[in-house]
Parts: sequence; structure tokens; C-alpha cells
Amino acid sequence: MNSPITGKPMAIQTEVQTLTFRKEEFTVKQRFYLCADTGERFTSTEIDELNLSLVYNAYRAKHHIPSPEEIKKTREKYGLSAVKMSEILGFGPNSYGLYERGEIPSLANSKLLKLASDPESFYQLVTDWEVDNAKTKSKLLEKVNLRIEEESKTDFFKLFMLGNSPMSQLTGYRKPSFERLTEMVVYFAHKVPSYKTKMNKLLFYADFMCFRDQGVSMSGTQYKAIPYGPVPNKFQTLFENLAEIDVIDIFYTPLDNGGRKEQLIGRAERPFKANLFSKTEIDILEAVAMKFKDTTASEIVDISHKELAWLENEVNRSFIQYEYALDLKAL
Repeated sequence: MNSPITGKPMAIQTEVQTLTFRKEEFTVKQRFYLCADTGERFTSTEIDELNLSLVYNAYRAKHHIPSPEEIKKTREKYGLSAVKMSEILGFGPNSYGLYERGEIPSLANSKLLKLASDPESFYQLVTDWEVDNAKTKSKLLEKVNLRIEEESKTDFFKLFMLGNSPMSQLTGYRKPSFERLTEMVVYFAHKVPSYKTKMNKLLFYADFMCFRDQGVSMSGTQYKAIPYGPVPNKFQTLFENLAEIDVIDIFYTPLDNGGRKEQLIGRAERPFKANLFSKTEIDILEAVAMKFKDTTASEIVDISHKELAWLENEVNRSFIQYEYALDLKAL
């Protein structure tokens, strides 16, 4: 963006600010353009929307309010329309649809949304639903019962990998999604077959670039700062499991010191599932792949060591807050 005063290009800056939303204060990083000659600050519509989303997401995280994506998934798993969900939960007819599109619900309505996401709790809500057509209610109860049975079959590996982490700064305000993280690995394994050290950085940059541009991470994965740069939590277990279930292949190269390097390569019969992502998210994956396509593992480690996300967390090997995405240098 060029300065309206001098016409010269302006650099994007970040600053920690304390802002008020619904009578509560939140301290978050905000972005703006700075005119170097005059010291004047400017923003664009895109940056204003991103800055607001960071405040809204901080509010959601504090009060454990489901994200629009979660709200939509809750409705879809019962096969109901937004209007019908509003009716069952006692909302206004358009409320559920507005929540899916980003409007933040009241704390009271948020509690009902969280209850609805749990099939056993939703079963009781449907039982209490006053509807004239008893057959409609009976069919829905049968469908909810099936969801109860399906969700009782816990996938312990996914639980081990992601835990039950709530949305927070450490998940990029997205509920952790093992499915999304898996597909990100598959994408890069096809586009940029990489040793695991490089793969870890590709995942980091994709998640953090998504947060920088969209205000929410791509997978909800937590990242740690270790000597070789930022890495997804429990990455070694992740890659080994994906190879065991034939999602990717791992090829081992012996080293002179007795160790080995592990290269992650996509399988022709296991393509990337693009339907899990928006076009913007796929564009981000492509941008990261193209940026680092010819970068070696050691080079991308050096690049990641210049990021504040690593510099300010490596000493204690801490988990990295996604707000550091606003200061990314490599992308």
C-alpha cells in the first residue's frame, strides 16, 4: 500500500494494543501501515477485518465459544437446516445461520451451541423440542442416537496427537483437526517431497501464514520451538502413523554417523483431499510449496531461526503463540 501523503510504499508494522469488546478488554497484536516520512498510520479494509477477527477470536477463546466452522459442523452432522437448529435451540429463526457466518452468540446461546455439539446432550434438547409433527421428532432422535454410537468409538491415536485442546492462541483459534493436518502433510509430500526437518517447517509456515492472512490457523496444530526450528507437537509419531496406514511413504537414507534421514513422499493412490480446504487455504499451501520448493532442510532451518516465533521461544522449548504469525519474515 502506498502512502496517501507521499505516494511511497509503506511497510506493515505490528503493535500490541488493548481493545474493548462487549465491555471486556483484550490485549492483542494489531497490524497497520506506517508512512516512514510522516509517521502517520493507515489501514486497509483487509487489515481492519483481520484486526477485528483477532479481538473476536480472543473473546471466543476466553469464553469457550464455538467457532463458525464448529457451529456449521454441528448442524451438518445431524442433517438439519440452520432454521431447524434455531427452532430446536429456541433461537430466533435466523440466528443459527448468522452464527455460522461469524456473528458472535451471546454467552447464554453459546452454552446451548456447545450442548448441541454433544449428541447425548442434543438428544435431550430434541426430546424437549415442542413440535407438532411427532414423526419428524422421532426420526431426528433416531439419527441422533446413531451419532451417539459413532462418537462413542473413540480414535485414541487422534486423541493422543491433538488431545482435547480448546481454541486458543496456541491453536490459532481453530479446534485442532487431525484430518486437516494429515492432508497438509499429504499435500507437501506430493508437491515437495521432503525430509522430516523440512516438512515440519512447511507445516509451520502454512499454519502461521494462514493465521496471518485469515486470523485463524489452517489445522489448529500446536507448534514447539526446538533447536531445529518450529515443529508440530509429536511430529515423529504423526509421520510414522501416516506411513503405517499408507497415507504417505517414508524412505530412509543411512548416514555415515550411523543415523538415518527420513524422506516423506506422497503415494500416487492417496491424493490430497482438497475438499477439506477453502480456495484461499489451498493458495496458501501452494505459496509455501513454491517458496521453499528448492530450499534444503538446513537452509529452511536457518530461515526459521530468523523468525520471532522461534527466537523468543527456543530457550525454554515453549509452545508458540500464533500471534507471532503477524511478524513472519520469510513469507
